[in-house]
Amino acid sequence: MNHLSSNIRFLRKKAGLTQGQLAEKIGVQRSMISAYEDGRSDPKLASLEIMAALFKVGADELLFWDIECNGRKYLQQEALKILTVTLDGKEEEWISMVGEKAAAGYLNGYADPEYMENLPNFRLPNLSKNNTYRAFELSGDSMLPLQPGTLIIGAYLEHGTQIKNGKTYVLVTKNEGIVYKRVFNYIAEHGKLFAVSDNDRYKPYDIPIQEVLEIWEARAFVSTHFPDPTPEPLTLDDLGTMIRELKADIQKISGN
Repeated sequence: MNHLSSNIRFLRKKAGLTQGQLAEKIGVQRSMISAYEDGRSDPKLASLEIMAALFKVGADELLFWDIECNGRKYLQQEALKILTVTLDGKEEEWISMVGEKAAAGYLNGYADPEYMENLPNFRLPNLSKNNTYRAFELSGDSMLPLQPGTLIIGAYLEHGTQIKNGKTYVLVTKNEGIVYKRVFNYIAEHGKLFAVSDNDRYKPYDIPIQEVLEIWEARAFVSTHFPDPTPEPLTLDDLGTMIRELKADIQKISGN
């Protein structure tokens, strides 16, 4: 389906341009912009290319994708960045550890080889050698039952579009810092990720993909806290037994 006319109108208004201002930028009469937006005429290829560059969208996105309803189609298709890693004498990658105290500095130093070399490094067995890994120390209780101090071992993702709904990820972001959340991918539709805590005391929130610097898919964790076994939920029979036992104890106390 051709969405060109509605896309031109939506993107022009979003850019704060009048029909006359857009016409001036692409070198046509204002009446032509009106005709484009009403679907009475289609722009020539040269005008289409200028509008695509002006609005920073792909030509096929401008033609065939409902941008107003579905959001940008091609946000975060490129790799996030070139990753800086630390190697040993055999040219094999270490797992660099970003502790809680190092988290703030990591936002400025993640691309600095000297900074990365000064982080603690280690290895874990049974991890695929096809990935780059990094360890991040949890702070706070938003992802219980994982406790503060737990190390999350993440595998690096090159594209935000690789995120699978409901899986857990470490996100290195411009505004939120380093966060570990259960993530839902709405990049294609809205250019955003939806971050959810496992502790329901914390509200979920959106993270625009433009704010994301790195994405690490959780593959393992290291913790000194052993999880408590989950208690079985009480049934009506259990409650009835507890009440009968309590009554029996009260009668014994009264009799004595």
